This record gives sequence, structure tokens and C-alpha cells, in this order.
Amino acid sequence: MSERPEPGTGGVRTSLRGVVAALALAWSTGWYLPVAFALLTLVQAASPVVAAWLTKAVLDAIAGEPAAGYVLGLGLGLAGTGLVATLAPFASRYVIDEISRRVGLLSQDRLFAAVERFTGLARFEDPAFLDRIRLAHQSGGETPTNVTSSVFSVIGAVVTIGGFLVSLLVISPVMALVVLVAALPALFVELRLSRARAGMLWNLGPVERREFFFRDLLSNVQAAKEIRLFGAGPYLRGRMADDRRESNAQNRRMDQRGLSAQSLLGVLSAVVAGGGLVWAVLAAVDGRLTVGDLTLFVAAVGGVQGALTQLVQDITFAHNQLLMFDHYLKVVGTGPDLVVAARPRPVPALRKGIEFREVWFRYSPEHPWVLRDVNLVIPHGGSLGLVGRNGAGKSTFVKLLCRMYDPERGAVLWDGVDLRDMDPAELRRRIGAVFQDYMEYDLTAAENIGLGDVDVLTGDAPGSDSDGGRGLVRAAAEHAGADPIVENLPRGYDTLLTRMFFDVSDDEDDTQLGVPLSGGQWQRLALARAYLRGQRDLLILDEPSSGLDAEAEHEIHTGLRAHRRGRTSLLISHRLGTVREAERIAVLDEGAVVETGSHDELLTQDGLYAHLYRIQARGYQDSAEAVPVQAGEG
Repeated sequence: MSERPEPGTGGVRTSLRGVVAALALAWSTGWYLPVAFALLTLVQAASPVVAAWLTKAVLDAIAGEPAAGYVLGLGLGLAGTGLVATLAPFASRYVIDEISRRVGLLSQDRLFAAVERFTGLARFEDPAFLDRIRLAHQSGGETPTNVTSSVFSVIGAVVTIGGFLVSLLVISPVMALVVLVAALPALFVELRLSRARAGMLWNLGPVERREFFFRDLLSNVQAAKEIRLFGAGPYLRGRMADDRRESNAQNRRMDQRGLSAQSLLGVLSAVVAGGGLVWAVLAAVDGRLTVGDLTLFVAAVGGVQGALTQLVQDITFAHNQLLMFDHYLKVVGTGPDLVVAARPRPVPALRKGIEFREVWFRYSPEHPWVLRDVNLVIPHGGSLGLVGRNGAGKSTFVKLLCRMYDPERGAVLWDGVDLRDMDPAELRRRIGAVFQDYMEYDLTAAENIGLGDVDVLTGDAPGSDSDGGRGLVRAAAEHAGADPIVENLPRGYDTLLTRMFFDVSDDEDDTQLGVPLSGGQWQRLALARAYLRGQRDLLILDEPSSGLDAEAEHEIHTGLRAHRRGRTSLLISHRLGTVREAERIAVLDEGAVVETGSHDELLTQDGLYAHLYRIQARGYQDSAEAVPVQAGEG
């Protein structure tokens, strides 16, 4: 079993790596945007310091006998500073929003490009890594922008603090030191809270995943029938509520920690500000400070404390964002789950056959062996049937054949060449398949079929026509018996096979925009995807007719029999009648091949295959005998 890794420690190296990566993402969207944002941030940071000094100059000038032009100049400067301080945040908001839009698009593309590099299934069957992908998706779009904004905001806060500290140093070096030191506990506490909150979010991953599951289940049209029939809604809703309560409890405890710490820090800040104000007033009464000095002092203390608070918030926010962004960086930086040869061997058209040679496989060292010393050959141009009880290893056999995993021992050979020496993408271009757990895509009927060969959709496949390969799509649908189904849909091949969304350009009241299909209809579309792949070297049929009635099943297998003629094929089914026509049948039991032979040979051996076949045949006979004979029937 894979263990959930600990969340990032948030060390200096990790933080710096995150900052550099976030700034690089922002920079790559257009260098002028971060530069403009930096300049606007510096203008905003300098504005309060300039305003405080101008205010001091105005007050001191008024207390004396200044020239009118001098005071007017100071007043105009103060007004201009206020205008800049008012307009700069709006411009900054626009620039950062534009950066966010561009970074969100770029980071999302890079994230899922990285996910595409996982050529196998191991990552997608690891709950901990799925949590990391979810957090990476959440943080990848916003975090780079937030980090960029926080970095420049930190720089701006430093500029503001520096300007006001110089002002305080002019008035009272001691008070400048006191105000600065008082902010250090806040920085320390907020960083600890930030790290704790990031750890909490990571640990809540399984809880939130369960809550998402129940939420989807309670609103899923496929589950609605059973949930209502069995009255399971209140139970499932209660389970969902339990997970939400656990999540709320952990968030509440974290918020209570934050409230306690920030309240104490607020008291400390108020004491420092109050004490400084009392000192300044007494100094002004004694004549040691002018009215302008007093005003500047009050503005400087407030400005330093405000800027320090903002600095702490920016640092802790950036720290928290960087801890979350680390998930994105780890996903993007994770290498392929299957080793691809530096110089992969070409995958030529199959000429001899595919061999499983002494193959052993398990999903992890903690798991039992799923396949044990499997030796099988799928001859070129021939067919192999694979049967066995549930859990015998049939699905895993297919996963290794498509190189979704690599054997732990032994090898799978394509014309004598180990699949590990080939490019998985090139190998899979040679394979067509109908899986038992086929997908139902929330797309149009044409796209549901066309995804079987994306080159057809893009017009790059040989024989594709100008309308997105519609001719090839229709031909595949005709072979699978799906064309009449699709033609009867409101918009034919352009009908959405979902009610999840509609085209905003269409009438929202048109209920025919999305049309759900029955299980058997979906299965025909899945078969059409396999037909669309055309002349592939290997055809895998994993329960290709499990959702069809007897008549449709006969029709489908008649078509598949003609399609398979002369092709290398693997047939998998619990209905032994559908695999009896295979030239050779292998029986898997607890991961090992226990019998091989033709249908007749296996019946003669009187082993597991014969036992399973007799049970199924007896079931059909019993059903036939149970049908009552009506009067007048012969």
C-alpha cells in the first residue's frame, strides 16, 4: 500500500524554489505585466511616506510665516500624492488580474501536460497522488499569481517600513527600535500558523475526497434510481455530514489557534502604539517636538505597524501558498511512472505474435501476486480467449498487454521484443480495444465515437473528410449498430449525450440539448470506437456485449467475428459461449494459467473451464425448463 507522504516542510530551499517558479510563470506570460505591477506597487508603497512628510512640512510651514507659493506647492504635492494613491490600486488590480488569467491558463496546461506523461496507471490508482493532483490543480492557477503579488507586496511593505523608520529615527531612534522589535513575534507566530494550516489541508485530503464522493453520489443520475428505491439517501447524506463535521472541527481548531495568537499580538501592537503616542504628546508639550514632528511621528508609528502587519500577512500568505504550490511543482516535476527507453525500439506491424514469458506481477510489495508465472502466446492472426473467476487476473493481464504496468518479473514480448524497449504511445497505436468499464463521455455522439482515433476528429487520419472525419465516424457506428440510434437523436451525431451542460448560444428551455443513453446504447458507441481504430494489429475485446440483450449480442458478435477474421485478437468474457470460438482458450485461476486448449479440448479435460461451462449451460437449461407451456403449444 502506498503511504500518504508528509506535507512539505516549507524550508528555505523549498520556499525559494517556489518563489522562483512562480515568478518565472508570471514572467513567461509577458514580462511587461510583472514589471508594471512592480512599479505600481512601489508607487503605492512610497505614497504614504511622501504624504506624511508633506503633511509635516505643511503644518510646520503654517506654524511659521511661509510664502504663499511654498505652501501652495506643498498642498498641490499632497493632493497629487493622494490622487496617485487613489488610482494606483485600481491599475494594480487590473494588471494582477490579467497576470492571473494568463498564469491560470499556462499553469493548467503545464499541469495536465505533466499528467499526460504518466503513461501507466500506477499514479491514477494511488489515492495519495490523486490528492496531490487535486491540490496542484487548486493551487496551480492561483498560487503563482498570489506569490507574485505577495513578493511585490513584501517589497512594497519594506519600502514603506524603511521610509517610516527613517522618519522615526530622525525623531526617536529608541521608539524606532521598539516598534520594529514588537513586530518580530507576529512574524514568527504567523509562519507557524501558516505551516500548521497547510499540514491540516493535506491531512484533510481523504476526508474531503469522501465528502466529494457522497456529494457526487447524491446528485448522480445513475445512482438516483437505486438510492431512491432503497431509501439510502438519508444514510449517505449522514455520512457526508459526518465528513463535513470532521473537516469543520479541524478548521475550527485551527481558527481558534489563530484567533488566540492574533489577539495577543493585537494587544502587543496596541500597547506599543499607545505608549509611543503618550511619549510623543509629552515631548510636544515640553517643546521637544513640533506639531509637524508629532503628526509625522503618529503617521510613522501607524505606518510602520500597518506596513509590518501587511508584511507579516504577505509573508505568511506567500508561505502558505508556497506550501500548497509545492504540490503543483511536485506533480509537474514528477517523471514518468514507466521507464521509457532513451532510444525506444520501433513498433512494427505484428508478424509473429505476442508472448507473456514467465510473467509475475503485483501492485506493490504489500499486495499478493496478481499474476504468477504466466506463459501465454497470442499468435499473429489468431485469437486467444481468456476466462476465469472474478479476481483471477484477467484485467491485470490486459493492463500489462497495453503496458499500463510493467511485469515485476518476466517479460511481455511483441514479435520477440520486450514492450519495455518500446515507446508506450507507439505501442498503443497498434491496439484497438473495448473495455468492460468503457467510458461515457459528456460530449457529442460524434466525439464519443471519434475519440477512438483522435486523428479522425482532427482530420489527420487517412480517409478523413472535410467535416471532421464524419464519414469514418458514421461507418464505425454502422458496423457497431449504433448509426440508427444516433440518427434518431435530436441533432444526430451533433447531439450532446449529457444533460450536464448546454451550449450557451442555444435556448436554455430546449430539453433535447442533452440526451442520456441506455447502457446498451452506450456499449454500441464503445464498440464503434473500437471499429474506428480500423486496421490495428491487436484487438482486445473485454466483455464487449455485457450490456446487450441476446439478439443484440448475437448481432454484435457476428459483426465482430467478421471484423476479427485474420486479425490478432484477445477475447475476455464471463459468458463462455462468447469465447468458445477462440482458436485457443486460457483459463486463469488465482493469477496462474491452469488450463489451455480449444473449447472442445477443455471440455474433455474436465477441469475448471468445463466446470464453469456446465454451470452456465445448466442455468440456461433450468431457465428454459421453467418456462410454462401454454395450451395449444407443441
